[in-house]
Amino acid sequence: MYPWFAMGHLTAFMHLANKLAQRGHKVSFILPPKAESKLSHFNLFPELVTFIPITFPQVDGLPLGAETTSDVPLVQCSLIMTAMDRTKTQIESKLSELRPHFVFFDFTHWLPELTQKLGIKSVHYCIISSVSVAYLLVPVRQQENTQNQLRLMEKPMGFPSNSIKLKKFEASRAQFFKGMEFGSGITFHDRNIQSLKNADALGFRTCREMEGTFCDYVKTQFGGKPVLLTGPILPSQPTDTLEPRWVDWLSKFSPSSVVYVAFGSECTLKMEQFQELLLGLEMTGSPFLVALKVPEGVEKIEDALPYGFEERVKERGIVYGGWIQQQLLLGHPSMGCFVTHCGSGSISESLVSECQIVLLPQYGDQCINARMMGGEMKVGVEVEKREEDGWYTKESVSNAVKLVMDEDSQIGKEVRSHHAKWRAFLLSEGLESSYIENFIKSLQSILG
Repeated sequence: MYPWFAMGHLTAFMHLANKLAQRGHKVSFILPPKAESKLSHFNLFPELVTFIPITFPQVDGLPLGAETTSDVPLVQCSLIMTAMDRTKTQIESKLSELRPHFVFFDFTHWLPELTQKLGIKSVHYCIISSVSVAYLLVPVRQQENTQNQLRLMEKPMGFPSNSIKLKKFEASRAQFFKGMEFGSGITFHDRNIQSLKNADALGFRTCREMEGTFCDYVKTQFGGKPVLLTGPILPSQPTDTLEPRWVDWLSKFSPSSVVYVAFGSECTLKMEQFQELLLGLEMTGSPFLVALKVPEGVEKIEDALPYGFEERVKERGIVYGGWIQQQLLLGHPSMGCFVTHCGSGSISESLVSECQIVLLPQYGDQCINARMMGGEMKVGVEVEKREEDGWYTKESVSNAVKLVMDEDSQIGKEVRSHHAKWRAFLLSEGLESSYIENFIKSLQSILG
């Protein structure tokens, strides 16, 4: 496995590595040196899953010691990709020595050519949803006028849904990312298209019951190559317990009453939107726990709080800028609502929790995920934003939270019903095992 050096990608590959190792398969996990300490506690089968650190290349402009995207601002992530591209000789040497049957990768678009030369099969393992690939990264998009951002507001030809589309500001951002240099001398879009086109197979962390029509569309778009589904790959239940400070604080509130807000390890809000979000939570009247990165422009989370906010919510609200035990928090009886950025990992955790879901995507595939969850699956309510720039207000935040937490409203009843149905499905006995076993059989058939 050689995933993109971002923690969301590294952990997603790690969870799959555990599922494969659980069935006796050996996995060599190639990663930058410092990332091993961040991943080692996820490794449930150290006798079968081996971390293989590589020398991280020096790249002009990268801060000393930076190895993953969490070490740099968004504008420098391309330099992390440049460093990964410069590991090609190292990777060839490692693969020549290891001689695996498969290499799982995502953004290193040169890997399929390398593995083919070595007689190894390549699998592009997409941690983003098949829906996002189907909407944004299929070859038919290349036939459109790619300079026209309005084209991205509409679905590509043959896309199997009418409820999923981008808003104007989202299309503008997506157009920017498509044309952005990602690594040296290649755009983000072209890197992804080459990775998808040249891999021997495509892998998605999903179920046919949820995204089957989109997987079929992707398969058609990429010439009928194998599209393999791993199932939901739910994280294993944590072996530790929730920190006493959170247990003590949550115990003050009634069941299903607390609102939890988290946007992953890499999302940094602008100050104005950070404050608007907090004021919206204050307006709900519900207790809340916010776990977000320190916003732009300040060094401490306390410096970002709106004037008088801390005093007004001191009995019922906490804003925290550090790492937090999200799985355990979502499972606490007092938790009733999860405001999520719709990152792929948080989607799984939200669907298997009993918390009602509020969707507040920030960028990229998160917007497609939000439409999927709100429009197709109807398991949550999306916060309303301005069409031209994506601005959300304290009122729109408060309204979305109140809607999903109101058991008597029509929308509240609908999302609770659909969420309960999908939660029961994802947690049904044997579902995950069945998918993983079929995934392995499909891999074996590719080997012939």
